[in-house]
Amino acid sequence: MPPYLRIGSLPPKRHVAHRTEPGFRGEGLFYEEVVTTAGFGRAYSILYHLRPPTRVTRVEPAGALTLEFATDPALRHHHVKTRRMPSGGDPVSGRVPLLVNDDVVMSRCRPVAPQEMLFRNAAADELIFIHRGHGRLLSPFGALAVRPHDYVMIPRCTTYLMEFAPETDPELLVIESTGHLGIPPRYLNPDGQLKLGAPFSERDLHGPSEPLVIDREEPTSLMIKDGLRLTRYVLAQHPFDVVGWDGMVYPYTFNADDFEPITGTVHQPPPVQQTFEAPGFVVCTFAPRLLDTHPEAIKVPYAHSNVESDEVLYYVEGHFGSRRGVEESSITLHPHGLPHGPHPGTIVASRAQTRTDELAVMVDTFRPLKLTREADEWEDPAYPLSWLE
Repeated sequence: MPPYLRIGSLPPKRHVAHRTEPGFRGEGLFYEEVVTTAGFGRAYSILYHLRPPTRVTRVEPAGALTLEFATDPALRHHHVKTRRMPSGGDPVSGRVPLLVNDDVVMSRCRPVAPQEMLFRNAAADELIFIHRGHGRLLSPFGALAVRPHDYVMIPRCTTYLMEFAPETDPELLVIESTGHLGIPPRYLNPDGQLKLGAPFSERDLHGPSEPLVIDREEPTSLMIKDGLRLTRYVLAQHPFDVVGWDGMVYPYTFNADDFEPITGTVHQPPPVQQTFEAPGFVVCTFAPRLLDTHPEAIKVPYAHSNVESDEVLYYVEGHFGSRRGVEESSITLHPHGLPHGPHPGTIVASRAQTRTDELAVMVDTFRPLKLTREADEWEDPAYPLSWLE
């Protein structure tokens, strides 16, 4: 989890009266809400609202999302050119699922409209990679600035609104995790602090810095996603009415440009690029870095047979030294059971290079992924044969 934060007005102890100023409306108290994970067994935060967060005036079904999968009888490599996908929707409704299993849903989003209503994912942590665009994520925890190359980590059940400056043409990669998504445990010392030598530190994690405190007694719509089911709640007030909170559950950002790559005399395996971890998959950041220094080093990745994982790469920017034909926003899937490696000619071409400028996000899953029909629509069918000279 990210480090403990304490923001705004708090009482001296948990679960005691947090009194308002004399003459304040209502019962003269701020209303405590405890947000927990793993039941009560793991990290939590405690928030203090102007009004009880439980006041709901209407609940109604809002339909369900559907996932239609491509029908491909063959096990093969895939290259989905998502740069060609049309823009549409808002930062929530514009999401197009592309790769799915029981642990993760990976979607692309190219929104053209402001987010229509508040949103809460009740069944998944969300990790949103900002390829392009800058703006803010608003939540009960406050306002959080977002910018290109940010990973925006949103814990499940966080109500939020994502705002983008309209001239920025936002491009998003959205990763939904059914299990707890967080910092790899191997990066943490027994005291919970990121180790010296980890590829990032607490200074690189950015949470909200002050309360938002929206004081509005008016009906406010909230869309809740629970797996594929959608429910519309109408709250009696705006839920971003928090005067203070503390804890270790809150939205935060980590920018891929702050990742500190680990290099060696010869090529290092992908786990040295690991950034996040969840049950069933990991997320890695391939950041610009120095290349291997051994005089005989092969500076592009060696051929690799995925025995127990599916490997997904989302190409962000730069020159991708081991690949031909990929472009910005391309997604490749190299599934279990098949070798993949550098394209012909890239090994020799890399010999004179001393560094790479590529930036890519990798998701390795431990259960097979399915392609949706939308992914199939933008696929390069020649990709499985692209290793022929």
